[in-house]
Amino acid sequence: MALVDKGETRGEVRLVTTLPSVAVLPAVEFLLRSCGLTPSDVEGYAVAVGPGSFTGVRVALSTVQGLALGSGRPCLGLSTLDIRAAGVAGEAESLVVLLDAFRDEVFVGRYDRDARPLGPPTREKPEDALASLPPESVVTGDGVRRHEPLVRERLPRARIVPGDPFLAATLGRLAEAALARGEGVDAAALRPLYLRDAGIRPPGR
Repeated sequence: MALVDKGETRGEVRLVTTLPSVAVLPAVEFLLRSCGLTPSDVEGYAVAVGPGSFTGVRVALSTVQGLALGSGRPCLGLSTLDIRAAGVAGEAESLVVLLDAFRDEVFVGRYDRDARPLGPPTREKPEDALASLPPESVVTGDGVRRHEPLVRERLPRARIVPGDPFLAATLGRLAEAALARGEGVDAAALRPLYLRDAGIRPPGR
């Protein structure tokens, strides 16, 4: 999580944890206290709405909804793919984000040089996603790390940019500008972007 003011990151907390639901609110409290602020000083909230793990998306979304409802502040949800693309904006004419979707699939976002989406996000087999990409694309995201040999085989002229796995500061900078333009919504309007159904099956199946 990060606190952004006038385009600058004032503070950031990075956690690698298997218990996000337990860790996230204490981390928010620590971040605000370290910056000398209280929750009432926060003018808006933003969250990455996915695609990603069901648990992570649910925890993030519910946390931001609770904070925004409690304070009456606007909030904004942005796609994880869009945030990743913003991190490599300007690197090439074709920007591609591949996120690991497990089950030998990837979530795919295709963007122009300025990280503007060229179409809706998709979920595909990595070989199918790579088949449609320009040969000199910049490719980023954790899906690249998992399928790097395939990426190098299918797109030998592409440039792989691992990217920062921690997205909060980039999210904050993007959201601050959008909130200033009046694009914030009520907390209840936030929706997750899963791109797949939950992997839950009835007993015995």
